[in-house]
Order: sequence, then structure tokens, then C-alpha cells
Amino acid sequence: MPASDQIPPARSTPVRATGPARGAQVRPATEGWTQKKDAEGRPLLQFASPKRGKPPVHLADMTPPERIEKVKELGLPGFRAKQLATHYFTHYTSDPAHMTDLPAAQRDELVAGMLPPLLTEVRRLETDRGDTIKFLWRLHDGALVESVLMRYPGRITLCVSSQAGCGMNCPFCATGQAGLTRNMSTAEIIEQIVRANRLIANGELGGKKADDHSMERVSNIVFMGMGEPLANYKRVMDAVRVMVAPQPEGLGMSARGITVSTVGLVPAIRKLADENIPVTFALSLHAPDDQLRDELIPVNSRWKVDEALDAAREYFEKTGRRVSIEYALIKDMNDHAWRADLLAEKLNARGRGWVHVNPIPLNPTPGSIWTSSDVDVQNEFVRRLNDAGIPTTLRDTRGKEIDGACGQLVATTEDEAAAASLG
Repeated sequence: MPASDQIPPARSTPVRATGPARGAQVRPATEGWTQKKDAEGRPLLQFASPKRGKPPVHLADMTPPERIEKVKELGLPGFRAKQLATHYFTHYTSDPAHMTDLPAAQRDELVAGMLPPLLTEVRRLETDRGDTIKFLWRLHDGALVESVLMRYPGRITLCVSSQAGCGMNCPFCATGQAGLTRNMSTAEIIEQIVRANRLIANGELGGKKADDHSMERVSNIVFMGMGEPLANYKRVMDAVRVMVAPQPEGLGMSARGITVSTVGLVPAIRKLADENIPVTFALSLHAPDDQLRDELIPVNSRWKVDEALDAAREYFEKTGRRVSIEYALIKDMNDHAWRADLLAEKLNARGRGWVHVNPIPLNPTPGSIWTSSDVDVQNEFVRRLNDAGIPTTLRDTRGKEIDGACGQLVATTEDEAAAASLG
């Protein structure tokens, strides 16, 4: 999901897989870092968030009735809660100076109690055209997270983080190399969207010629930033509910424009299917065979490929929403034609019309074993899936020049120094 500052390469010799038609087989290997292991030598998985100080409770953490009660605790009538929600969810502001409908004498105290600061912008990086922006945010406790805002024809997508760091320990994703710092709160997730909407309204997202941006806002959310969303299940789902709640109770977004991804936490996938919220579900598969996926995606040691695919199929059956399969194409590691055939076989065995595959060219690091497949290999992989009746579209890797593409979200030592300089 969106990794890496350039990681020093390790030397690795491709080994031949059995069978002359299978081609070179590179095995996954960590480069420039030591993978955390448990007492039995298996990659360590962190499902529980480490204990840290909780972020301040924010309007977006509360239900509408809770907001009213909180406002009353602060000594104001309950209807002020809706006014605050309108400013935050409709006008995308936390600045009391813009809230002239609130009583001047109590305005600052009310805003401080209901809309405490959650994210401090440390840095933003933009592509030359300005249509992709990566944000580095500092949370209240110094933890760092990133999000990426992208303009496409007809839509604006925000890739949000749901955790600081990640506990899934996948060797090709820099986000997880430092492990899990903590879960993000519901409001910290929502604040990424509100801040992006404010930037758009101010005309700071490039790629559009018109001067009036007042009616524009984020239309699509992908939970593909830092973290494993389903490992922070309650807060992520609470955030989704705030996203889809009509304004001014929430952001008034369409659930169909929200994509929740996972590396394969099967019980949580089944729980998601019962939420009755028609989000798009994406399974980050990256290998159709357990032998490779055990090494590539450590959570596969808990729930195997077939279990994850069965749960994904159940999601489709319960919701009617087509499932996305995310597949990072890595040269000589998982991009073999026979793996495309095996993936098609496994998907078709569970029926037709329920799934769409998104192969993603891995963002290359020169000299590393983790590099993108050759173009002809990518095309052959896609062709085989399409020929097998599996709708397949090669993903556009936006933002890689600013380390904002899939697999490239990570807080570096330089980022930490920049955050510390803010005081």
C-alpha cells in the first residue's frame, strides 16, 4: 500500500523454479533492514496497537447525540453542535474566526473543546503538474503518517492512512519495516479528508484550469495509505460511517467511492461483509500460491490464499459489490505466466463476474530484487487473465516521483527531524 525511500539493495541470486516453462524465480528477501521475527523464527505480526497516549476526543469521534451532550457540558445549548458540524463537515474549517454564527465570548473555548488540533502538516510534496500531492502529518504524540491526494479525470481520490506504521511485516513494503506505532483514531482518519477538502477549495490542487474550486471535494477514498485497515477495524468503520453520513452530520460521501483494503485478515473480511455499507473491498493478494505468499505476505501463515479468496467471494455474495484483487507485479518473483493462469483458475473456480484484478507495477529501486516487471511480462500477465474471462486493468501508479505511489509511504529519519523542528 502506498513504500519506500530508496532501500539499499541486498545481493540475491535468482533460482530456477522446477519445470522449464516456469522461468527464473527470485525469492522475497529483506533489503537494508532486519525483519522482526517471533521466538520460532517466523515473521512477527502485530495485530494489537501498542499502548500510547490517546489523541484528544474530537467532534468526528462522536455520534450526533454525543456531540450535543458534549456541547452542553461546555455550557452551551445543544443546537450549537450542529453549527460546529456544519463548519467542519461542510466548510472544512476548524478556525473559530470563520464561525461568526457562534457567540464570540465562548467561541474559542467551544472550538478548543470540540475541534482540538489533530494533524500538523510537516511537509507536502507535489508532482510537476500539481495534480498529485503527498502530505506528511505529525500526530499529537509525534507519530508520523502520510496521505496522498490525486486528481483524475472526473474524480479526486485521497489515499488515507489508518495506522501509524504497520504490523503486517511485508518485506516489500517500507511502511511496515518499522512495525506498528499505533492505531489512528476515527477523527485522525477523517481529518485527512477535511484537510484535503480545504486545500481543494483553496485551489491548491493542480490539474484543473477553472478558477472556481468551491464545489470540488474528495470524491473517492482508498484505505491504502499507512497501516492495515482491518487491524484497526472499529475506528476505520466508524470513520466510514462519518464519511457516508449526510452533511452536516458527516461528509456526505458515497460508500461506493470508498475502498477498504486488506492483506487478508479473514475474520475481519467476513465482519465487513455484514456491515451493510456498500464500500468497495480490495484484497491485496500479490501471489496465488501459498508457497510464495507465505514469504511475501506473512499474514498468509494465518489465513491461506484459498481462505482469503473464499472470504472475498462471500463479500461479493452478501453485498453484490465486485471485489478488487490488488497484485503488485515484481520482476521474476510473482509475475510468471503460470501464476496468472493459476490466479485465473482460482478466481473462476469461485464463479464469474464477482471480481476485478488490478495488477500494479512495483515501483522500482535500482539494483534491488524488488523491481517492476518488464513491460512485455506485465502485458502477458494481463492478457492471460483477460483471456480467462477475468476483467483486469493495469493500475496507474501515480505519485511515484514523490514517493507517493503504492508501497511508498514511509516516515524517514529526515521526516522525523523535520517534524521535531516544528516543536
